[in-house]
Amino acid sequence: MLGAMTVTERSGTDQDQLVDAKVDQLLAAHDPRATSTTAFLSARFDAGLAWVWFPEGHGGLGLRHELQATVERRLRRAGAPDQSIRNVIGYGMAAPTVLTHGTEDQRRRWLRPLFTCEDVWCQLFSEPGAGSDVAGLATRAERDGEEWVVNGQKVWTTLAHTARWGLLLARTDPDVPKHRGMTYFVVDMHAPGVDVRPLRQMTGEAEFNEVFFADVRIPDDQRLDEVGAGWRVATTTLMNERVAIGGGVPARDSGPIHYALELYRSRPGRGPVERDRIMEAWVRAEVQRLTNMRARALRRAGTPGPEGSVAKLAGAELNKAVYQLCVDLMGMEGTLYENNYEMVRPATAGEARTDLRHSFLRSRANSIEGGTSEIMRNILGERVLGLPGEPRGDKDVAWSAVPRS
Repeated sequence: MLGAMTVTERSGTDQDQLVDAKVDQLLAAHDPRATSTTAFLSARFDAGLAWVWFPEGHGGLGLRHELQATVERRLRRAGAPDQSIRNVIGYGMAAPTVLTHGTEDQRRRWLRPLFTCEDVWCQLFSEPGAGSDVAGLATRAERDGEEWVVNGQKVWTTLAHTARWGLLLARTDPDVPKHRGMTYFVVDMHAPGVDVRPLRQMTGEAEFNEVFFADVRIPDDQRLDEVGAGWRVATTTLMNERVAIGGGVPARDSGPIHYALELYRSRPGRGPVERDRIMEAWVRAEVQRLTNMRARALRRAGTPGPEGSVAKLAGAELNKAVYQLCVDLMGMEGTLYENNYEMVRPATAGEARTDLRHSFLRSRANSIEGGTSEIMRNILGERVLGLPGEPRGDKDVAWSAVPRS
């Protein structure tokens, strides 16, 4: 009976059964223990189990967003590979942006190798003079026939050193207000003129980079959406970025709070102050988890709503507080950092570590990357609570006429 209905006609129960059946078929045909990672992820994409809320043919089944949790849980128990941390920009930001704003050819070209991690992606938005104010960017893209010639600099680009493709926001018309003069491209990170340089963090790692463009040529068929529609496309990327960073639904007592609880239980001399701090942290972690669970049920494909900003703000501040608590519970031991700050070039971004001192240092970036906590508060204040916006003197002024240092 299930095969006689279209996906959109299926009831909630039918959708649950379809997902279970699809997972059963995938595991029966491709044993994770005997199948290469690329082959398994390819089969998973073709089965519509990459992102079940995506359309059929593009790694999905057109089902409810929350059914993805069922897929992840069952595949994790079966020992299936999970490469999302290797391609965090691709999974969390590039895929929904390409789906929402890309052509059919672009979706078919990029989504499958993105999911299999044959192609790693990065995001090229921030600039030395336009970090929090992304729309103030100065990187230029000038049309030359069926190509665009790009010159400029980007900064804080996560995993640019491992990426094949980059999500690039560039200025194509300097004579209109800043939000209306940008266009969105997908750039080949191996193209001539692309120069990636490491930015060393206080952990010793260099997962971030600065990227320079010198007469880099991008074919017009690698433009997403219309010329001048860059801000609209960028909004899709940014809203999905916030969900990707802070919108996960971990198991209860897992993640950072798990390490804090372990430390608290194992350390002697616990007093009422430590007890109060661990209880406050646990309550905040549980509220975050339950809030994200509710938001996941309401989330829509394409451009998420304000729940992404809520999750990102709360998650960033919670992570910093919990890892601060962990280091405090470690006492003097918390001042020692084992890798001696040697520079390394990781292949993953912000991966959880058992070295809590590393996690403490890395968590400082949580309230900056993906939009600062101050920006998240502005978004929630203006767009959710309806508070007056901050004065914007350059709103109707051509970008070229705005004074810059």
